[in-house]
Amino acid sequence: MAGAGGGAGPPPGWYHRDLSRAAAEELLARAGRDGSFLVRDSESVPGAFALCLLFQKHVHTYRILPDEEDFLAVQTSQGVPVRRFQTLGELIALYLQPNQGLVCALLFPVERDKDRDAAEDRDYSDGDDEKPPLPPRCGSSSGCSTAGGLSPAGPAAAVPDGAAESPNGPCSLPHEYLRSAQYSLDLAGVQGGATSLPHLSRALGASCRRLHSEVDKVLAGLETLAKVFDPQSAPSVGRALQQPMGQGGEQELETLVLKLSVLKDFLSSIEKKALKALQEMSSAAPSTPPQPLSRKAKSIPVQTFEVKLDVTLGDLTKIGKSQKYTLSVDVEGGKLVVLKKQKDTQEDWNTFTHDKIRQLIKSQRVQNKLGIVFEKEKDKTQRKDFVFASARKREAFCQLLQLMKNRHSHQDEPDMISIFIGTWNMGSVPPPKSISSWVTSKGLGKTLEEVSVALAHDIYVLGTQENSLGDKEWVDFLRAALKDCTDLEYRPVAVQALWSIKVVVLVKPEHENRISHVSTSSVKTGIANTLGNKGAVGVSFMFNGTSLGFVNCHLTSGSEKTARRNQNYVDILRLLSLGDKQLSSFDISLRFTHLFWFGDLNYRLDMDIQEILNYIGRRELEPLLRVDQLNLEKEKHKVFLRFGEEEITFPPTYRYERGSRDTYVWHKQKPTGVRTNVPSWCDRILWKSYPETHINCNAYGCTDDIVTSDHSPVFASFEVGVTSQFVSKKGLSKSSEQAHIEFESIEAIVKTSSRTKFFIEFYSTCLEEFKKSFENDAQSSDNINFLKVQWSSRQLPTLKPILSDIEYLQDQHLLLTVKSLDGYESYGECVIALKSMIGSTAQQFLTFLSHRGEETGNIRGCMRVRVPAERLGTRERLYEWISIDKDEAAASKGKVPLGARATQDCARSSTRKPAAAADPSTIPKPAEEPEQSSTIPAPRPPAPHRRDEPAPSRPRPDPDPLHTSFNNPAYYVLEGVPHRRRACSPPAPRDGSSEDEDALNLPPPDFPPPPLPRDVAKEPPGREEPRPRPGPTEGLPPRLQPGPGAADGSCSVLQMAKSLSEEEFGAGPRLPHEHGRAGAAFRTHPIRESIQEELAEEAVGAGGAVGVWLRALGLQRYEQGLVHNGWDDLEFLSDITEEDLEEAGVRDPGHKRVLLESLQLRK
Repeated sequence: MAGAGGGAGPPPGWYHRDLSRAAAEELLARAGRDGSFLVRDSESVPGAFALCLLFQKHVHTYRILPDEEDFLAVQTSQGVPVRRFQTLGELIALYLQPNQGLVCALLFPVERDKDRDAAEDRDYSDGDDEKPPLPPRCGSSSGCSTAGGLSPAGPAAAVPDGAAESPNGPCSLPHEYLRSAQYSLDLAGVQGGATSLPHLSRALGASCRRLHSEVDKVLAGLETLAKVFDPQSAPSVGRALQQPMGQGGEQELETLVLKLSVLKDFLSSIEKKALKALQEMSSAAPSTPPQPLSRKAKSIPVQTFEVKLDVTLGDLTKIGKSQKYTLSVDVEGGKLVVLKKQKDTQEDWNTFTHDKIRQLIKSQRVQNKLGIVFEKEKDKTQRKDFVFASARKREAFCQLLQLMKNRHSHQDEPDMISIFIGTWNMGSVPPPKSISSWVTSKGLGKTLEEVSVALAHDIYVLGTQENSLGDKEWVDFLRAALKDCTDLEYRPVAVQALWSIKVVVLVKPEHENRISHVSTSSVKTGIANTLGNKGAVGVSFMFNGTSLGFVNCHLTSGSEKTARRNQNYVDILRLLSLGDKQLSSFDISLRFTHLFWFGDLNYRLDMDIQEILNYIGRRELEPLLRVDQLNLEKEKHKVFLRFGEEEITFPPTYRYERGSRDTYVWHKQKPTGVRTNVPSWCDRILWKSYPETHINCNAYGCTDDIVTSDHSPVFASFEVGVTSQFVSKKGLSKSSEQAHIEFESIEAIVKTSSRTKFFIEFYSTCLEEFKKSFENDAQSSDNINFLKVQWSSRQLPTLKPILSDIEYLQDQHLLLTVKSLDGYESYGECVIALKSMIGSTAQQFLTFLSHRGEETGNIRGCMRVRVPAERLGTRERLYEWISIDKDEAAASKGKVPLGARATQDCARSSTRKPAAAADPSTIPKPAEEPEQSSTIPAPRPPAPHRRDEPAPSRPRPDPDPLHTSFNNPAYYVLEGVPHRRRACSPPAPRDGSSEDEDALNLPPPDFPPPPLPRDVAKEPPGREEPRPRPGPTEGLPPRLQPGPGAADGSCSVLQMAKSLSEEEFGAGPRLPHEHGRAGAAFRTHPIRESIQEELAEEAVGAGGAVGVWLRALGLQRYEQGLVHNGWDDLEFLSDITEEDLEEAGVRDPGHKRVLLESLQLRK
């Protein structure tokens, strides 16, 4: 009864079906007149609506709820009579009149953007999918969808245009009959008085004959099985039932029914015979334990690594040259043998068992250097640093040692597992016989060392697009492929399919009982969002106490369809139903500890085809990555907000000539003409993890020997930290031993023009049920587009975890959602790790709010997790056993490795980690060792005070808002704000101020500094310095210096908002050199100075003497390769060989000779 309109006609212009709350506010703000209104679907209640009304520049939202009889009514305060309406049209008609209880009458309907709608309609005619194929046959019903539910005008309309002719497809019969002249001939016969349909009878007969052959095959197999259990059984049941040739449609059907009846009886008799035979065997033969069906996994042989001892310059002068060692890892025996090579004397070695290897410390500056801490005597340790032949060798060594520690650990449950992710657009053709290179991560890009390839992953997740195989056939094929590579029978966890988009999850048999709460879902984003030729499939489950989610998608194709792909992503994020149903307020990017998103994302390169081919030919990928649409959209925060992606070091995976990997084919003949598909990285693997969790990408590349499709399969492997189902050794907590999560204050800044009240909901697996705060007790706004809301401690609940052990709590996370009181809709969600909040004093946190994939503000506050003293015992996790040497990393401070494309999305603790969280039984780690996190730490995390000072028990009182208003990054979430800004000249430091104290006022590095007002940015004539040309350092986050606009050098919100409204922003981010207006002259000296400082630090850290020596020889091109391979000291170079030079990139024989002769002269 309820609906957008009163009849079956088009919906009224003021009704916006799937419009988000943020987009609705944008439309009303653009309208700008009091009384402007629109109606959208409610985000909080299915089947309800939200009436949004603009008055005095603020948006007021009223909920329209259906009752039990499906009548509609505007939600009112208690005591106000309710008015009921049959349709939305009737309801809106009443409120067009004044004095009906709204803040003002509905005056100006705001309609959808017609240009946008027309563009979306054009997007439906997708270049590659003008005639989408019908879904393939499915061996199971797991998510397979058909084109049912249509209401065709006639019988012929039931078959979609362009349906593929498949001899065994589900639509072959209607295609043969309805799309040919047979249907017309039968129709003409009936009109002439005929009482039979001869052409339909023949079509049915042909279809039955195909089914006959299938039944005959099944019967033949059953006969063979029957003879195994009863050799005297009657032979050739199938032959006796073979139908004679030339039967009509009715006789064919009768014979088929007879065969099926015989088949049913035959199945029953086989079961009885088998039972009887097995009973006889069990009574005659002695009982023996059943043998496992699968073979045992391959044992891992002893692996050896040739290394060199990394010693100081002083030690080198004593011993003359560096020492060579061999490290032998015996995973099965649980020991490491360190063998020292000596020429004249007998070789010296030491054997260390797995429990004597206390820690591995990776050098961040020298990628192939590793420190190993050995336990020599009780409570005495020794550290030795070794340089491996390559970074890949070092990673393989670390993986083997982790596997050895895990295998010989006394823990019942693993701390870490390995996950393989694969994505492949199969091009609607069957796969080759072998896909071993795909599932073993062999090919191009970041691949695994040969030693690591032999190690089987714990979980394999394989996503495909345009897969023409049935579900069961595909799963069997994958299981057989994995068995060939690993000798293990992997067990299927879930299979989900949407037409030709499939995802399969396979797990080691030993982990089968650790998996629970399996969930699957799919979303269609094809033509008009109703066809499954494009869309996504997903699987989620719990691995012990860790939630994992996997999404495989196939997005809209075409170079010009970026906006449509972005909308596909948002639709999938919103509609894919996975994970804990209690977390329905959160999109899937926040529901899982680790979420992996992969597939044919179809983002292209915005560059001329010939330029692309030239760059690929020269193996220069960085210029191409700078014009990659996905990277550009991520930088604008349009899609994959704070998702990570490993560095791409392999060539574009699309569009190859089938049968080869030497040639890209970019012309595609379409009915509308020739279409250009430039080579692109369409196939991608991304991930997003909770803060302060462990995840590391070990491989990311593509195969180079699977050539059946125009896409290359892409692979990635991950090392993932997991938690167990915790069981307290101290039993349930008593009331005196109860842990508490207490909040002192919370402040959120949300992007909205509404002025309603808000409350916070708290969710966590450590809570029995979700908790709500009271409404905020303070709010203010210095900017019409943003609202600051604050809660004091009396408005916030005290949360009581179900378990109070620190070992349990440090693995938990708290999910927060900020909701409005008027519509109970979310204005932003976030996640906070409890690990950094544990302690006796309050800890500060700061993180971002997002909703439906869009950044909507930020939230910060002060909280503490109080743990009873008797519950403080903890242990070191396996993934904490490997750390990064921060002393080495200090040489490159402020930089993030290229591989860490993920930005930091976590609640950052602004104080030191509480001492109570440390386990006194564990050995001390290096003094500056960073915490393990899901991503690389940001260069400048907020820090309100020095680490050597005690944390304040309460947050400092807010100073004048004018002095700190620009500091909150939520203020620059406006659409189109560029992500790179110039820094203004620093003000003179105030007396007594410290850099650490001001760090809290700096926005996190993911946000740009705010644009300064014109009057603030102006400088005296003659002081403006020329701006440098953009270079490779342009992406470095500038040092944000407060401007001289206020008494303390900061900019006010009103000044900033004024500058935002005055400056015109384009669709994409502008680079600094593009803002060449006289009124916005920023000084660039601080930026250049900071870059020069970092380059100088890098030069010193990389061994400046090596660079000077190479420049003197005119061979400075080899400096980077030598330093990367550990040859960063001239004294250390004295022992280098031709093979070492080859590995460092020196392949010219003449250059090798010059370098070796020069080193000989130095000796």
